[in-house]
Amino acid sequence: MYFNSIDFAIFLPIVFSIYWFFKSQYKIQNLIIVIASYVFYGWWDWRFLLLIIFSSLVDYLVGLFLIKEENRVKRKLLLWISIIVNLGLLIFFKYYNFFLESFISAFAFFGNEINPTSLNIILPVGISFYTFQTLSYTIDIYKSKIEPTKDFIVFSAFVSFFPQLVAGPIERATNLLPQFYKRRIFNYNKAVDGLRQILWGLFKKIVIADNCAEYADWIFSNSTSASGSTLVFGVIFFTFQIYGDFSGYSDIAIGTSRLFGFNLMRNFAFPYFSRDIAEFWRRWHISLSTWFRDYMYIPMGGGKGGVVSRVRNTFIIFIVSGFWHGANWTFIAWGLLNAIYFLPLLLLNKNRRNMEVVALNKLFPTFNEVLKILFTFGLTVLAWVFFRAENITQAIEIIFTIFSKSLFSVPHFFNSGNVFTLISLIIIFLIIEWLGRNSEFAIANLGLKWNKVFRWLFYYSIIFVIFYFSGEKQEFIYFQF
Repeated sequence: MYFNSIDFAIFLPIVFSIYWFFKSQYKIQNLIIVIASYVFYGWWDWRFLLLIIFSSLVDYLVGLFLIKEENRVKRKLLLWISIIVNLGLLIFFKYYNFFLESFISAFAFFGNEINPTSLNIILPVGISFYTFQTLSYTIDIYKSKIEPTKDFIVFSAFVSFFPQLVAGPIERATNLLPQFYKRRIFNYNKAVDGLRQILWGLFKKIVIADNCAEYADWIFSNSTSASGSTLVFGVIFFTFQIYGDFSGYSDIAIGTSRLFGFNLMRNFAFPYFSRDIAEFWRRWHISLSTWFRDYMYIPMGGGKGGVVSRVRNTFIIFIVSGFWHGANWTFIAWGLLNAIYFLPLLLLNKNRRNMEVVALNKLFPTFNEVLKILFTFGLTVLAWVFFRAENITQAIEIIFTIFSKSLFSVPHFFNSGNVFTLISLIIIFLIIEWLGRNSEFAIANLGLKWNKVFRWLFYYSIIFVIFYFSGEKQEFIYFQF
């Protein structure tokens, strides 16, 4: 079930109405969430439900055994049961054929031909997200940071909470789990704020991401015959596609959660206004970046120790992050390239230089800030080539073509008239994002002090643009991860 579908437009009000009918009974509300989440998830393929129920049951039981067990060896064994089961399922469904094909290619390189059988494996939607969410639960219990829940309905609701189930944010048990034990009271202002965030998320997805996707897909599909200038536009369109798509999903997820009285963590903080790559990664896919920081980077030693260990830890995190995104060498190359970007900042101890919002309490940035933003944006766009390309060869060919003399030729598009409209929409989008960069999301506070007529005109204008520019429905990019 997609957020931008008629199915969800019918599903959400029904669940909302039933949920708040039992407003004074949070245990029944939790059960409603579990049922609704399983319906939502099973909409793609009911067989996926068996996997998420099995994963939930394993971590629920491991948590209960961990809190009772004092023997250090047995505690580690329980932790490893959770890690092996969760990562084992993830590796099998997501990476089996990748490792098999890489194994075949390695043998072929040395002149040996082998023909093992690959499997036609269907990747369960959201497996990378809920796997990391349940893993953080058992790890936190093992480290005595939290107490395990004895209520399986609560734990199932935590794992399968439908707004963030298939593409995050990747929630921590310390934040989300306690909210299922509290009596939720409907808050009108919180619900309205949630609707605003949903509205802005739909704008990002339908107007920006889906329209950019049409041009990005066409240009990348014809990359061998495209000029350097055309490819630049293709990569830029993909840059806004992936941001509008993924941050749009996060906005809808967080906004939907607020309708039910829950607070999810922020997942994006206007990353394309970053002044260096370190700031970009503090603002992009925050729930994943902080997960890797807390459960991998810091346990490995983090930024402590000598230069070699710091560089090693940084490269491991970025490469693993790339591999988390998909079973393709392009994602590993994307992670490696970002590690190389990050390295100078790390070595010069400047990776925590830009912690505040750019041009805080100012309308315009300084000229120096503009240059830094453009430079960081350029590095990010270049890295996205590897993320979007079908393989390493295509990515390298695209980059070589971009930096050829054809960069100065006139770009070619399959529909030149609409591309100017799309560019105008992107510019308007960036202006609104810039004006709202001090808030949780762009229109959280934008217009609240306006005259009521102008404020509602602004919201209805967004709704009109969403319907007017809605084209062919595109799947959310991160559903494949």
